[in-house]
Amino acid sequence: MIRPALLWLAVLALAACSEDAAAPPAPVAMTTEAVGYYCQMQLLEHPGPKAQAHLVGLPQPLFFSQVRDVVAYQRMPEQSHAVNVVYVSDMGAPGASWEEPGAENWIAATEAHYVVGSDIAGGMGAPELIPFSRREAAETFAARHGGQVMALAEIPDAAVLAPVETDGTATAEDEADFQRRLEALGNEQER
Repeated sequence: MIRPALLWLAVLALAACSEDAAAPPAPVAMTTEAVGYYCQMQLLEHPGPKAQAHLVGLPQPLFFSQVRDVVAYQRMPEQSHAVNVVYVSDMGAPGASWEEPGAENWIAATEAHYVVGSDIAGGMGAPELIPFSRREAAETFAARHGGQVMALAEIPDAAVLAPVETDGTATAEDEADFQRRLEALGNEQER
């Protein structure tokens, strides 16, 4: 009688372990060391909502300077790892502002309500998808700044994958900063 009981306990323990393994990783607080995946610039240097994608098999998330960028990342077929979970800044959280969207007010991207097509550009100057945990907050923002409230699955590819026109105002300092960051990345990869 003892052996069936031990077997049953082992089955329960394995079931509990598999439930824990299936749970997505928790969001990571944004710090001064967090840099955008595409631009390699510190996230805190740019206003607007941010995002983080946790990839299967990687210990740290990829951070994105704009929510638009993480949605584009998810929709491009050439990624090296499957996406486990994506978190976005809740712009309706207490204390969240455009200049300081918050370091820990993350919500699952699939649960957010997005304002698409507003008159506010994201931190990198491109059109932005502004996420809110509450639909009412998204509707209030859209009434003030234009755009439509959509779920993640409703956002058209053109809203995230279409090229963005720039005004061509990059300065020599911007170019030099980009080159320094690129060299630092190359040195980091050589280690």
